[in-house]
Amino acid sequence: MKTGKKEFLFYTDWDDRVTGSASALAGRLVSFATEFGLSGNVWQQWLTYTLMMHENAFTRACERREILPDSTLMKLAKLDLGTFMELFGADDSDFDDDEKVLSMMLSYKAPYDGECITGAGRRIEELSSRLASTEDIGEFARILTEYYSKYGSGIYGLYKAFRVDPDAAAAGELTLVPVADAADVTFDDLVGYETQKKTLKDNTEAFVSGLFANNVLLYGDSGTGKSTSIHALMHEYSDRGLRLIEVSKPDRARLPQILSEIKKRNYRFILFLDDLSFEEDESDYKELKAMLEGALETRSDKVLIYATSNRRHLIRETWGDRSDMEYNEDIHRSDTMEEKLSLASRFGVTIYYPKPGPKDYLDIVRVLAARQGIELSGQVLEDAARKWELRHGGMSGRTASQLITWLGGTENQ
Repeated sequence: MKTGKKEFLFYTDWDDRVTGSASALAGRLVSFATEFGLSGNVWQQWLTYTLMMHENAFTRACERREILPDSTLMKLAKLDLGTFMELFGADDSDFDDDEKVLSMMLSYKAPYDGECITGAGRRIEELSSRLASTEDIGEFARILTEYYSKYGSGIYGLYKAFRVDPDAAAAGELTLVPVADAADVTFDDLVGYETQKKTLKDNTEAFVSGLFANNVLLYGDSGTGKSTSIHALMHEYSDRGLRLIEVSKPDRARLPQILSEIKKRNYRFILFLDDLSFEEDESDYKELKAMLEGALETRSDKVLIYATSNRRHLIRETWGDRSDMEYNEDIHRSDTMEEKLSLASRFGVTIYYPKPGPKDYLDIVRVLAARQGIELSGQVLEDAARKWELRHGGMSGRTASQLITWLGGTENQ
């Protein structure tokens, strides 16, 4: 390119991404555009993605707090950013004859009709548009540092939900990968349970505001919206720095490693343990109990544990646990039983999600039917709801949702 090869102080490995043939680079840009559902000036969007994902001393400093415009760090960063600004302004004339395939990336047309952009793609597109409209390096740097300050850099800045990479875990390593297709649900999607939702939101609001907040246990019947409530927090608070890491049962032994990885980042993390329970012969709960108690090496005011469970007491209890009883005015349960029951008490907030009664169940069905535009008379809908719950596991929000999905499909046939 006529812009030439540059030396970078902070974005030191950027040139490695443009080595090789123009065709190979164009192929990478097409893959990038397809992954995020982008169109238009994919060249600028790719440069923006590079700036968003790169982690270095400058981006980390911006993430922690506002950078002074006359600081040495900012002056040095502007040397790198000036090169990126120059690259942003590239047009057809900036590509050599053997690089014309790259000029096609300046006005890339998506292969599909209609919008196919992802949530992360929309954030890339928005920042790219703002950076492309700047007229001087001061404005370019200001927009970018505002982004780093609000969202951070790397995967935590672009995505809002993560999980442990199973391939890396199998090799004995810890790598957190983004959940690119995380469900974008809201609290309005969960009908009812207003008291439960308010309690969860109040605790999370305090957490993202830097105030004291508690670990949370959501327990109750299956299909009542416990997991949906936690997923809805991402829609509500991700723009304020909240990030969710879903930790599956095989990865719970890695909780201390995960905590060590994230606790120094300038975000608020929720470690989400879905369907949490332990069998009587499992002892992993002791490590979780230590984390909930805030052991010195794991304590962090930027990390909370939110868990869901179908039972209030998380560890299966047997009658053998009660065998060590002593009678002295009152009955004292055995030490084994007390230890098992103490895990649930380590959650500062416990929220009960009961199975809906007949009236509440029918109310949920009516609301969901109205949202989906299903036009059935009240009695016909109620009869269908009653028959459905008898055949599909009883009354719950999940059962109601499954009924509406089925009705929506059959009505359109």
